Amino acid sequence: MTKVAIMGKIHEDGLKILKDSKFNFIEITDYSPKSLTKELKDVHAIALRTAELRREILQECKSLKIVSRHGVGYDNVDLNYLNKEKIALAITGTANAVTVAEHVMSMFFSLCKLSKTSDQLVRIGKSKQKTSLQNTMELYQKNIFIIGFGRTGKALAKRCNSFETKVYVFDPYIESKLIKENNCFPISFEEGIKIADFISVHLPLNNETKYLITRKELSQMKKTCILVNTARGGIIKEDELLWALQNQIIHSAGLDVFEQEPPDENSPLFAINNLILSPHSAALTLECRQRMGVEACNNIVNYLNRKTDLILSNIVNKDVLK
Repeated sequence: MTKVAIMGKIHEDGLKILKDSKFNFIEITDYSPKSLTKELKDVHAIALRTAELRREILQECKSLKIVSRHGVGYDNVDLNYLNKEKIALAITGTANAVTVAEHVMSMFFSLCKLSKTSDQLVRIGKSKQKTSLQNTMELYQKNIFIIGFGRTGKALAKRCNSFETKVYVFDPYIESKLIKENNCFPISFEEGIKIADFISVHLPLNNETKYLITRKELSQMKKTCILVNTARGGIIKEDELLWALQNQIIHSAGLDVFEQEPPDENSPLFAINNLILSPHSAALTLECRQRMGVEACNNIVNYLNRKTDLILSNIVNKDVLK
């Protein structure tokens, strides 16, 4: 019987797919190397949330055929080892784009409308001091710069366009024609950061994107620019973002991801007023968790038993399909 390891809580609708397919599954809560070596030694598939799967663990998984991520990032998995052993890595590529795009929009609005500061003013009984607030802003006719134009970038562009903004996109792997077909304007990274009123990052973390945004790039942005990252920590250099916010180099920022997760309890980020934070929760709405659970388990069942139903774009290392 096919055996699946569940590493992290998966929606019951996803587990039902495994049951209906007559797959045996175990739910693992102890992620210590000793426990994982024991529990994963004979599994054929792993449904993985945020726990790490490094080479020293994977090399003990002698029957493993597929790792299915509950999400779209996979920096917690040793992809090089999976490639070497021809083990598939799947993501839930169609599940979370709308949810993350909505989260970005919520951060855009919270920051440009000064929601946090306004709320605090009312709570401390100083509503009459509203004229002392920094100017609030609209999205209407503003320049939105989207860095990375995968499913989430496209979902965000669609929502920004509905607010009558001008959406610019940088993605060197996407043809300009596709960007234009989505009612957006292709632009270079260097030009985009200069003209943007709002910037949203939608890239994987790798050698090319590590510290893509540093003091140099922040210094080229408008003083009224709002910067949001819901992709991966480490794309924006945090200590230099801190400098930019403290010195009003840019207007404000929103972070759902961090270089260290969770951030240290004494992180200097926590003292910054023109910054809003969320705990890597952009994709964790009720609806999205259900979709990700279903898609993660469907990836496993379809890869092992029904390849004709497999969403091919969900397989990261497509060479395993050859």
